[in-house]
Amino acid sequence: MDYYGPMPLSSRFLAATLLVYSSITVAVEKQPVFGPTSTAQMAAVEEKGLQTRARQLDAELFYEIFLGELTLLSGDPGAGYSLMLEAARQINDEKIYKRAADIALESRSGGAALAAARAWEAALPDSHEAQRYILQILLALNRAAETPTALLKFLETAAPSARKDLILSLPLAYRRSSDRAGALSVVSDALDRYKLDPALAISALLTIGRMQLLAGEPEAALASARQAQKLEPASEDITLMTLDLLQAKIPGAEDLARDSFVGDQPPVMRMGYARVLLEQQEPATAKTQLEIVTASHPEFSQAWLALAALQLQNGAIEAAERSLEQYEATRKGQPATAEQGSAAAQIYILRSEIAEKRGNFEEAEHWLSHVQNGENQYNVQARRAILLVRQDKLTHARALVQSLSASTAEEQSRKTALEVQVLREAGEFKKAYAMQDELARKTPENTDLRYDQAILAEKAQDHTNMERILRDIIASDPDYHHAYNALGYSLAERGIRLQEARQLIETALRMAPGDPFITDSLAWVEYRGGNFPRALELFAEAYAKRKDVEIAAHYGEVLWVSGDRDRARAIWNEAQRTQADNKTLRKTLKRFGVTF
Repeated sequence: MDYYGPMPLSSRFLAATLLVYSSITVAVEKQPVFGPTSTAQMAAVEEKGLQTRARQLDAELFYEIFLGELTLLSGDPGAGYSLMLEAARQINDEKIYKRAADIALESRSGGAALAAARAWEAALPDSHEAQRYILQILLALNRAAETPTALLKFLETAAPSARKDLILSLPLAYRRSSDRAGALSVVSDALDRYKLDPALAISALLTIGRMQLLAGEPEAALASARQAQKLEPASEDITLMTLDLLQAKIPGAEDLARDSFVGDQPPVMRMGYARVLLEQQEPATAKTQLEIVTASHPEFSQAWLALAALQLQNGAIEAAERSLEQYEATRKGQPATAEQGSAAAQIYILRSEIAEKRGNFEEAEHWLSHVQNGENQYNVQARRAILLVRQDKLTHARALVQSLSASTAEEQSRKTALEVQVLREAGEFKKAYAMQDELARKTPENTDLRYDQAILAEKAQDHTNMERILRDIIASDPDYHHAYNALGYSLAERGIRLQEARQLIETALRMAPGDPFITDSLAWVEYRGGNFPRALELFAEAYAKRKDVEIAAHYGEVLWVSGDRDRARAIWNEAQRTQADNKTLRKTLKRFGVTF
């Protein structure tokens, strides 16, 4: 669950994003070829402007413009366009050329709009607006190969103060091109001269990098970002590019990110970095970033809420409570907003989880009763059902789930999935498997449902069906690394076909490098095969990345049998403080006769 809401962009980046839409793309989307025709827009000649223009024109020309508008209103945009363009040619007036191009765009005639814009350019070659129209129309017509000259002129005629943001906006402008390699070539050529300008070099390099990313050249994109970083390591624009590279899982982006976040960065940037790290299963590093934000910008409330959620996930209950208190302190006296209302619901849910972890189910229910936000109601009911299971009230929990309304097939599937979760939590794996099987059969294309079905089959000790389902997933979706890992781990756990288990897990690890859970599986294979030193090395790596209870249980076991019992006890003790009721941990401690 995302406890810290949508990630706001920095004002500079937002300004740049808005600028590209106003400068290039939105004009094509709001007025063009694809937009609905608006009578009000077509009739728009401001009265004051018309009167001023009338004083400048002779009666015949004024009548021609006026007739063009009337013709347009009468439903003949072609004739209106011709009259307006002819009037523009007679007086070389930028506003009249623009009106002619707009008429063509509103009537969805891209060719006529381009002709008007080119006539405008011929009459007024220094007009930035004319170059903008030519560029936007060519891109809307998916003719990026014809834009080199227009792009060069568009940048050359821009105000120097606007050029940097315009350069940064180009990937958005070219993103719809069907020939992305060609678009990359066009943009790279146009920006060659700007790479030599100290004021624009970083923008040019980052734009080329983004175009390389769009064109499927991740290594080149990373190289461009590194080149830009050498010029100005703390640049906010470079940081944004780094986050994009990280999110795209480009190998080597992690090093770039570490360098980018060495110095001071706006809190929103570190929040973005933390989010990406969480998505990539690196909660320890994400927690470090959130702690930096709360230390350097304690007024930044979102960071406290995100940190509390992460601390609770790691079992640091007291620390999570303190972070929630800090969040509430930063919001004190602030006006109520929709975002704050959503955050309040998240706080109540977090406090409910804290009470649950302490075994105080009545208090946990009390906090859930405070949640008013409608969009959280399903999650609230789900948590109530799990609370009932934890109190050995499975019948009541299932009744609660079954009482939930479900008017659509999607809602019914969600309801069934929740009941499966309740049964699984209660250890009723065979019943859970039967329901999951029914759910998966309804949507056989949903790989995640089939994967969950396989896991439940394994928990129900039905290894034959578990293996069959996982192999079917691998055959139909060969990039689904979870299936390789689950099958490999299951083989290792049963101590059979260890060589095949290693191959499966190594395949998964190539697809998801550094994933701590897959690393844990590989360590378990080594342990089962008797290679204790290698197993310990892998467990240490996995545990450093993710202090998960089950990883701790495995790591402690290998330490124990290797003779390092003090270290094993320390890791098990830490895990128990995090999640004392974890079944894997409890079984491991019981097997070795360890108590705390």
